[in-house]
Amino acid sequence: MNCFRGFFGQVIRWLVTAVSLGAVGTVYAQANEQYFPIVAFRTGPVVALSTSLLGGFIDYLDLLNKRDGGINGVKLAWEECETEYKVDRGIECYERLKNKGPGGAPLFLPVITGIIYTAIERSRADKIPIVSIGTGRTDSADGRVFPYIFALATHYWNGSTAKIRFIGQREGGMDKLKGKKIVNLYHGSAYGKETIPVLDAQAKKYGFEIVHIEVTPPGAEQQSQWLQIRRLNPDWVILRSAGIMTPAALKSAQRVGYPVDRIIGVWWAGSEEDVIPAGDAAKGFITNTINPSGQDFPVIREILTHLYGGGKRGNMEDPKRVGSSVYNAGVLHAILTTEAVRTAQEKFGKKAMDREQVRWGLEHLNIDEARLKKLGAGGLLQPVKTSCSNHEGGGAVKFQQWDGQKWVVISDWVPGDEAMVRPMIEESAAKYAKEKGIAPRDCSKES
Repeated sequence: MNCFRGFFGQVIRWLVTAVSLGAVGTVYAQANEQYFPIVAFRTGPVVALSTSLLGGFIDYLDLLNKRDGGINGVKLAWEECETEYKVDRGIECYERLKNKGPGGAPLFLPVITGIIYTAIERSRADKIPIVSIGTGRTDSADGRVFPYIFALATHYWNGSTAKIRFIGQREGGMDKLKGKKIVNLYHGSAYGKETIPVLDAQAKKYGFEIVHIEVTPPGAEQQSQWLQIRRLNPDWVILRSAGIMTPAALKSAQRVGYPVDRIIGVWWAGSEEDVIPAGDAAKGFITNTINPSGQDFPVIREILTHLYGGGKRGNMEDPKRVGSSVYNAGVLHAILTTEAVRTAQEKFGKKAMDREQVRWGLEHLNIDEARLKKLGAGGLLQPVKTSCSNHEGGGAVKFQQWDGQKWVVISDWVPGDEAMVRPMIEESAAKYAKEKGIAPRDCSKES
């Protein structure tokens, strides 16, 4: 309990400072600097998650500036706009930031699924690429229909199919899933509903029963849902939660006697900020993750040395949160976006890139194991290789388990079921193209 109070007390103190300063950590772009607009949600229902994610993102940009002088001599600058985790505020931020910086915003990084859905056609009209790492609309991985959306690294459908593969491994083989019962307890939002189609398809393929149970956002009250789960007595529960819904679910599971090690969470449920408030109810909880937590990655140690060593403050109010799961996710976001800029510079010259050039860089990423090692991110991030038709470029996740003190990785990279997912993506994208009157690109003509 003291840990809980101390953690959130620190968050509250940080927020007071944030409000007084306005746009926290903002470094406004000058001519010939690479501008990054940041869609923030430092207030609202997932504030603890956001502060770590943004902290990791900004720290990596700051590291490149202070250690390397930017990217090939081009300094990086950024500006935040607060959304309060609201879609309408997110669109206001899009409109406010899209023409900021030299030449306008080169990309948009909303993180929030609802904002991404709403901004898709705006970004197409404005020719601004949207980066949606581990969030957003899954069928946007089809770059033929969505040339300006990049569902990099892993999207929700591959992550969801990897969960079923993991459960199959725990049961002794995928054939052992037949006759099993799985509950999908999901956040009642576009984000929460995103994986329902692929779970239904997998249930049909493997012969298990899937029961979808919705939780009204923000998710603090779940008594009726967990009483239903107790009556159903499922073999597994998939927890598709966000913010306060996660600790509320874990505490509710404990109250009804459901074993926590039979609950598999999505990566947005897999942060220290999610499990610490749940106390003992979280011990044994499993989630998939796009990136492991910890400070034992060279890039994280470089951040600690250059930004926090010798009494320096960095961009996190609490330096102990450097290396947390969501902080490392922020670093991952920054690595992928800055590598897109670096890739674009190889073609267009060592200068600040505009939105079309950054879009080209995002579509030609080739971050292999050798490059990950050079970046100090080996093991933190899977290799990512994109193309005209494939705007994901990865497709795997790791699984981790909370031991009461820290997250412990319990698997290697587990790939999604691409053979199932890709045809579903193409079918969904084709339907979207027909509805919007979009002529899909011919990727054989792209270079």
